[in-house]
Amino acid sequence: MTATNFVYVTYIDTSPEQLWRALTSAEFTRQYWGQRGIESNWQVGALVQLLKEDGSLDWSGQVLEAEPPRRLCYTFLPATDDEMPGYQGQRVDLTRPEQPSRVTFVIEPYLGKVKLTLTHDQFEPGSKVLPGVSNGWPVILSGLKSLLEGNASLFPDWR
Repeated sequence: MTATNFVYVTYIDTSPEQLWRALTSAEFTRQYWGQRGIESNWQVGALVQLLKEDGSLDWSGQVLEAEPPRRLCYTFLPATDDEMPGYQGQRVDLTRPEQPSRVTFVIEPYLGKVKLTLTHDQFEPGSKVLPGVSNGWPVILSGLKSLLEGNASLFPDWR
């Protein structure tokens, strides 16, 4: 059976409100997501996009759910293959674009901390994007956790 989803769970010493802000604010995302800023008005149906330092598009999607500070869900479609390294650093060939996948963040209080569950799913069978996000999300979320708990990103020079 071929995997068609990615799930990552982490616990962060922060508040649900602070984590929500870190996930939805360009100011925050630039600090842990390789100088990329997330942009949206976070209304259901609105455009969401991640912009690189030079203003070019990394990926885009549409807000499906936004329930601050508990749940955030949007579609995900890479603009190019530049940000989708597959296994062993090989670039993914996106000459045949895949359908958008879906990203869901669930934020739950847990013993005075926050449990963050990321589910990235609805990939096509044999997706070429799934290996890239499976490698990327742990780096991004580790940087987010480090920033919120220690006031510094784990990978500050990552671009």
